[in-house]
Amino acid sequence: MLPDAQIPAETGSPASQSQLLAPWWHTALLIVALLFASLSGTRGYHPLADRSKLPQYLWGMAWEWILLAFTWLGIRKRISLRALIGARWTNLEAFLRDVLYAATFWVCALSVLGLGAKLMHLDQAGKIDSMRKQLGFLTPGSHLELAVWFCLSATAGFCEEIVFRGYLQRQLAAFSKSTLIGVLLSAAIFGVSHGYEGAARMLLIGIYGLMFGLLAWWRKSLRPGMMAHAWHDAFSGVVLRMPK
Repeated sequence: MLPDAQIPAETGSPASQSQLLAPWWHTALLIVALLFASLSGTRGYHPLADRSKLPQYLWGMAWEWILLAFTWLGIRKRISLRALIGARWTNLEAFLRDVLYAATFWVCALSVLGLGAKLMHLDQAGKIDSMRKQLGFLTPGSHLELAVWFCLSATAGFCEEIVFRGYLQRQLAAFSKSTLIGVLLSAAIFGVSHGYEGAARMLLIGIYGLMFGLLAWWRKSLRPGMMAHAWHDAFSGVVLRMPK
């Protein structure tokens, strides 16, 4: 393990991509926690959402911040969260550029996800009804729940991009000595960590994660992905809430 001073702070530098961001056991524990939470979700028991969705949403936000805090504890001696996220916006033009990248990416991602759903026959009426039933514990039922859902979506966009694309993707790339393997493995873990979605949709989410990974690698920044991730989750809540 290299001393802190030898680990570059800039996420875009080639050398920074080859250095471990945390000890191997930290990465292993994080992956185990993600898989355990996903396995729990596959059982379909969500006691916090029996009546109001708000406790479920609040727990979801707390869980996202717990994962982020654990990630920070592992990387704090080697790299800052700011460096992990990528270059800051220095002016309005830089911000608007990332908004444009995020919007373009989101439109492309929706097209890919739509095609994937069609090829996997997930767009059929029976499958859509099954998905609505399976995700019913998350569907906002009131204006207040929808507002809190938007907060959950923003939290997921921020925290998950740091955990999966900022930390795991780079850490696994350093382990394997391959950026491509890092992108693929982090995408696979991202898909598998959504057990409550069901097996077929987990595969689709893995593809979605792969696209986010490629965006982060190309832009050398997590900011466009954070925006697109938050938009997509917020949009999904609105769609699920719509009458059949």
